[in-house]
Order: sequence, then C-alpha cells, then structure tokens
Amino acid sequence: MMQRKINLLLLLFSLIGGAIGFFAGELVLDKLADGWPRFVVVGLYFGIVALFIGLFSLLAELLSPRLNGQSWRQRYTGLSWKLLVPATLALLFVVGGLVQLVYGLQFGLKPVKDIVLAIDNSGSMLETDPEDERFAAARQLVGHMESDKRAAIVVFNDTAQLVEPFVGMSGQDGRDRLNAALDGLAAPDGGTNFAEALGVAMTTIEAVGDKQRGKMVILLSDGFSDSDLEQQIANYQAQNVVVNTVGLNVTNSGGASLLQQIAESTGGSYYDVAEAGDLSLVFQNIYNNLDKQTLLTERTGKLADSKFYLFLRVLSLAIIGAAIGLSLGLVFDNRYLALSFGSGGAFGGLLAGFILDAGLAGSALSDGLTRLVAILVLAALIALFTLIVPIKDNVTTKLRVGGRSSALRDRTRAEMGDPAKSRRSFGVK
Repeated sequence: MMQRKINLLLLLFSLIGGAIGFFAGELVLDKLADGWPRFVVVGLYFGIVALFIGLFSLLAELLSPRLNGQSWRQRYTGLSWKLLVPATLALLFVVGGLVQLVYGLQFGLKPVKDIVLAIDNSGSMLETDPEDERFAAARQLVGHMESDKRAAIVVFNDTAQLVEPFVGMSGQDGRDRLNAALDGLAAPDGGTNFAEALGVAMTTIEAVGDKQRGKMVILLSDGFSDSDLEQQIANYQAQNVVVNTVGLNVTNSGGASLLQQIAESTGGSYYDVAEAGDLSLVFQNIYNNLDKQTLLTERTGKLADSKFYLFLRVLSLAIIGAAIGLSLGLVFDNRYLALSFGSGGAFGGLLAGFILDAGLAGSALSDGLTRLVAILVLAALIALFTLIVPIKDNVTTKLRVGGRSSALRDRTRAEMGDPAKSRRSFGVK
C-alpha cells in the first residue's frame, strides 16, 4: 500500500550529512579552484555533498527503518553499502560536471584572451604606493596568465603611454618583455587623466584587430580625473570591452564614484583597495573571474545581472537536486523512494538555485554561508518529500518483483506439508 510517512531521524541525519558534505566540499573548492578544471571541481563538490547525505540517510534508516521496513534492514543493507559510493559520489560527479560545463559556456560572449593593464603613475602614488606594489602585482599577474592569453601595459598621469603592446604568454620571453618594461618606468609624476588612459588602451585594442578574442582592461588609480569620459565609455560599450577598475586608497569620493561608474557602464566591477600590498590578490581575483563563472560562485561582468544565467543556475541546481534524490533511491534500491526523493530534490534544487543566485556576492564568508543554507534546504526537502509523494517500503517492492508465482509457491509448499490441507485443496474429504 502506498503511504505518506516520514523518518524524522533521516531528516536530522540528512541535515548533518549535508553540513559535513558542505565543509568537505568547501575544502575542495578552496584547494582546487585555481588549478583544476571548473567542471571537475564542481562535480567533486556535489559528489561529496551527495555522498555524505547518502551516508547519513543510510545510517538513519539502519537505526530507525521507518521508510524501508525492518526486513530491509535484515536482508538488503549489504547491497545498500555497495551502492553508496557509485550511486552518490560517482553519479553526482558526472551530473555536476556536465551541468557546470553548460553553465560555464559564454553564450553570446567571446572569452577574454587579451588584457590591458592601465596603471596610474601620477605623483600621488609616491604617498599611496611608495614601494611600487602596483607594478609587483602586475608582474605577478603576468606570471600567472595562461599560455593562450596576451597582455599589454599602459601607464598614465596627465598623459598616457603604451609601455608594451600585446605580448603572447605562450613562452617566457613575452613575460620577460613585460617585466623589463615595468622595471624601466620613470618615477611617478604629474596628475591623473582617465580619458587619456582609456583612449590609449582602446587604441591598443583596436590595433590588434582580432575580433575573435575577447578584450578586457584593468584600470588602477588612486585619484580623481576631471576629464570628460562620455566618448571613451561609449567606445568601450560599442566594442563590448569590459573595464574593471581598482581604486587604491582613494580618499576623494568623486574619484571612487568615477571609477565605479566606468566599471558599471562597461559591465565590469569596481574594487576598493585600502593597502597597496593587497593589489596582487585583487588583480588575481579579477583574472580568476574571467570566463570562469561556476554554479557555486558569484557571476561578474556582463553576466552578473543576466536573467538567462539566473534561469540556467536554477535549472542546473534542480537537475543536481533531482540526481541527489535519485541517488538515495538507488542506495535503498527502492523505486518509490527514488521518485519521492528525486521530486523533493528537484524542488529543493530550485530553491537552492534562487538562494545561490541571490546570496553570492564575492565575499568568502557570506558566500560560504549562502552555499551552506542552499545545501541544507536541499537536504531537508529531499527528506520531507515522503510526506507529499507516497512510497512503499523496500520489502513490499522486492516481493512484488516475483509476481504471484512466489506467493503461490510458498503457499503450495506450506500446504504440501499438511496432508489434510492438500486433500481439502482438491475437494477430498
């Protein structure tokens, strides 16, 4: 008989498993995100979460077999243990990796391959950055760039100068050229002119003329420019070139607002940095976000407010949630539980997707808490959905696989052991 029921211990344990899976997944995200392919990292993350939810759900049913029945605990737990890893870790690694591959595609955008570093070298930098940490950050960024990237360097004060045009990162020679150019720069002097910096950066971009390679500018300054930027911003918008701006200890509120306006108008992000020593981390963060949006992290740039990518994230989490629910049904070898858990996982995944899209903002602490809440919501709804989608216990399901023949065989054997029953069954008194 189909029944709606719940195992409260399984609900509690699935939340515990989700929390433990979250912490293990965060460790993977922290250690592997910069060096491993995104689909591998995301696949591992959700595979680990599914493994711990499955493990603790299995333990809950072993302690209190409310959903599968006492006979399941006696007869079929060995099979459940064998299925645990392939049905959770392996399955969700594949599903999570595949949906990340789709989510990571730059629909309608060219992947950024060419980067212009426009660096302020005005006189105020003698106080803001006396140790030239901005150039050290540029060298470090150049050293970490992938081989298919190109970089150019522009420095500016009252005027702007192209220090080095686009250089390929396929070999060490290109990186050495950029480093040598940075080493040979004159001492800081003069004022600040954003219009000149953006103009020379755009001229550098237009000179290469390769429209198949996406372009981006990183503009760093500590001051305010009173130049008219309307035409420059319009050019960047027309060319679909993103400008990410970095304000280094900007004391002038007008300067910070102008840098933020440049970034927002071109689809970029503004970064406020108080200490010059933090510039390396900011540059690397900007680079790491290039074409690297994941289901687990904030969307930036032109895709930040994309309704299409909001829909894609929510749909992806619904698929992952349904797969986690299905994996639990496989662990228990019960198709009714698979349907119930899968339905709960799909609904929980929808909510988790909205939670992630609304909560991820680029802060390590708040983003971690957002992912934790999303996972706990998903785990809870999987466990609770047996109150909505009715189930049969595992033993009833197993017995019906054999049809009536098993029951008839058992009855016949019992009756054969009793001659009186056998005679009565044939009408003999």
